Amino acid sequence: MIGLEPARELWRRSDVTVRDLPLAVLCLALSCLPSFHGTQIGNLPHRPFDAVTIVVIALECLPLAVRRRWPVVCLALVSAGFALDQLRGYHTFGGTALPIALLSVGAHLERNRRAAAIGFSVAYVPLAVALALRGLGEPISGFVTFYLALALAWGLGAWLRSTRIAEAERRRLVAEETRTAERTRIAGELHDVVTHHVTAMVVQAEAARYLTAAPDRLDGALTAVTDTGRRALTDLRHLLDLLNPDHQADATTPAVGRFLTLVEQTRQAGQPVEFTEEGTPAESTGSADLVAYRVVQEALTNALKYAHGSRTSVQVRHSPREITVEVSTDGSGSRTGSPGGSGRGLTGLRERVDVLGGDFAADRLTGGGFVVRARIPAGSSA
Repeated sequence: MIGLEPARELWRRSDVTVRDLPLAVLCLALSCLPSFHGTQIGNLPHRPFDAVTIVVIALECLPLAVRRRWPVVCLALVSAGFALDQLRGYHTFGGTALPIALLSVGAHLERNRRAAAIGFSVAYVPLAVALALRGLGEPISGFVTFYLALALAWGLGAWLRSTRIAEAERRRLVAEETRTAERTRIAGELHDVVTHHVTAMVVQAEAARYLTAAPDRLDGALTAVTDTGRRALTDLRHLLDLLNPDHQADATTPAVGRFLTLVEQTRQAGQPVEFTEEGTPAESTGSADLVAYRVVQEALTNALKYAHGSRTSVQVRHSPREITVEVSTDGSGSRTGSPGGSGRGLTGLRERVDVLGGDFAADRLTGGGFVVRARIPAGSSA
């Protein structure tokens, strides 16, 4: 036996004609009951049901099954059935199908909407004239009022259509903004990972050029380049897991102790770094750990680029509510062999810290160095 959820899913996947058929069948069943009376215009006397009545009712009700697939065809058939219903004086419940068909045309017709409205309006005139001639003195205001009621059904359908289009456009814009934000975020992660590791490798390789006369030191320098390359590949693999929809783990959060690993890698590139980490990380830091890690990573990368060999200090403080980071260099080193930068790194860091509601500052020091400070609230998962 099919469960409730599978049945709902099967219903949603069914053809639109199948989903509209129950409404048509219900309207047909109610119309076959003489006690259910429908619309009457023209004041023609009631006629008892006969064999033709079934044909008229079927013509009025069954086309509702295609009211969304072929709305104009539905309206034409229902209008013909409604005209026969009124001219023969049955006045069945099937007349209710006409406003439903008009609402469906207003909501689902994509092309030639104005032509359909004009055609329906023109077709209504001879019906009104015939009913006025055959009826018992229906005033013109009655026919006008009925026409306005039908026009209201059409207008309601048109409003539903415009609302649906507006909602689809809103969802499209939200999806586009989400994709743009995700691409920007991944681009920032790639910038942080690639720039840091490649900068370290360039500096290490440049230093190795001057160690050809010291094989022991040269071997150590080349080993450092190799280790940095391996770490870069590992970080890139973790980052690319973001693009895998089946990946469950958080591939962006650095492992415990990565601050020290980052400092050691920078030291191997020839940068003297003093590292201090104080306090105990909060149980739930959200994205704060990752952002703090990226701040240290970008600041050390800039130290390698713009002040290679200068004394650098890294201080990380944990508290239950926030993480504070301060990275400074005295600027006594050189830029020899260091690749230039685009400035995107600090801008991206400022944006990340701002999103979490923190503070970020990057300033130059009077001695030629720089200092990067960040206060990142813990517990935010932005």
